[in-house]
Amino acid sequence: MPGKLGRTSKERNALLRGLASQLLWNGKIETTAAKAKELKSYVEKLITKAVNTYDDNVEFEVTKKDSKGKEVKVTSVKDGAKKLAARRAIMAKTYDLQEVKGFTEKKSEFKARTADVQHPLMDKLFNEIAPKYAARKEELGQGGGYTRIYLLGERRGDAAQMAIIELV
Repeated sequence: MPGKLGRTSKERNALLRGLASQLLWNGKIETTAAKAKELKSYVEKLITKAVNTYDDNVEFEVTKKDSKGKEVKVTSVKDGAKKLAARRAIMAKTYDLQEVKGFTEKKSEFKARTADVQHPLMDKLFNEIAPKYAARKEELGQGGGYTRIYLLGERRGDAAQMAIIELV
């Protein structure tokens, strides 16, 4: 039975959504040991869903008119039905984090880099994290075990057991 973390179900779900989003975005977060243990199973289910469906794409040709009025055939790629369903299910369990402009990055460069990205966290999950773990699954024959927890010791003040949870 999952732990309640001393919160109501709405608060607990919001907490896990936030922690999962930050973990997938940053790859590593520091939190209490109890939260890390709850987060581990939550995130591993999301990653498994992404690994199983990340390569379900559908290619099709579309006829468009260019600036001169000529008809040109363009090949487009969309998510397949399974990938789309998995993407929506994962989006329901995480928050949509936005890309942050770099300190030395110009505004025009930032806009060019993020022009075609609507959901950066989902792009990162399906284009970086899922292929990495799918290759690991093929290589080692091991599915799951995507996260690791390090216990740090007690926090000063309330003596809560602290931990770092990271993607392997």
